Amino acid sequence: MSDDLRTILLEQVERLLSDQSGPDRLRANERGEWPEALWAEAEALGLPTAMAPEALGGAGLTWGDAAALWHVLGRHASPLPLGEGMVAAALLAAGGIAPRPGLLGLSVGPEPVAWGRRAAALVMVAGGTVLLQPGPATRQGLAPYSREPADHAAPGVPAEEGRLPAGFGPDAALLAGALLNAARIAGALEAVLDMTVEYANTRKQFGRAIGGFQAVQQLLARAAGETAAAAVAVANAGRAADRHGLAGAEFEIASAKVVAGEAAGTCAAITHQVHAAIGFTDDHPLHLFTRRMWEWRDGFGAERVWARRIGTAALARGGDNLWADLTAR
Repeated sequence: MSDDLRTILLEQVERLLSDQSGPDRLRANERGEWPEALWAEAEALGLPTAMAPEALGGAGLTWGDAAALWHVLGRHASPLPLGEGMVAAALLAAGGIAPRPGLLGLSVGPEPVAWGRRAAALVMVAGGTVLLQPGPATRQGLAPYSREPADHAAPGVPAEEGRLPAGFGPDAALLAGALLNAARIAGALEAVLDMTVEYANTRKQFGRAIGGFQAVQQLLARAAGETAAAAVAVANAGRAADRHGLAGAEFEIASAKVVAGEAAGTCAAITHQVHAAIGFTDDHPLHLFTRRMWEWRDGFGAERVWARRIGTAALARGGDNLWADLTAR
């Protein structure tokens, strides 16, 4: 997608979420209320199937395009499982299967399926094969941090199955999920940083805004650095996936997930420290974002999982190749 078209798409998603998302909608999610109107608008824009090629009813978004869009979803802590649905549609299309209408649930190993109870169908990857299984998910549950619906799917008889191209690899769903969560974290980091800077510039203590104290400024500067690093890592991973395919971009995706996950932990601590106790109260929106960052940090492999994979690959290549591999990426 050209830069101009990507900008238009991101502006549309930004407007949609600005109008129909927000803290009240996130709290409704935690009560188990499906955002029907917001989902209908997303479908009208063609977002759930946007990564499928035009021949299969999509818009042909690349992984880089999708990562930029998921960044916007994270900035609003989107109440929709739109990212998971986009990945599911992309995997189906790669296997030659036209995505079905309605919510597509993404099932990856033991990972719960976001809003699986609402899924029209479930998408799984076994080895190099993508499977389409009738929905919805059968065992309902809640995500531990966000408290949003997160259900488990029992393997069943697939309605359709297709072979993924070689560039996707056997871990295609896990890699795509890791890129999705890294991008959402990067967007949420921007939101909580903006929230915290605004609070620091308005909250007064000892007759001056707390943002005027050097200790607070140092904390915010560190959070800003972590936020920027996560955004750069995610953008690089999206470009690598476009150039080399998901399997060929494992190093960049793993790096983005590690960088974003560590940034989530650091920035959640800083932003809550600056806000003090108010950030944990029900009426304040900060915890609505930080709890979801913790969710995305663990989902589709925490930092230790991806760091181990990076280390294992480096050891297998040998020390003589380490610098050459790093500079080549």
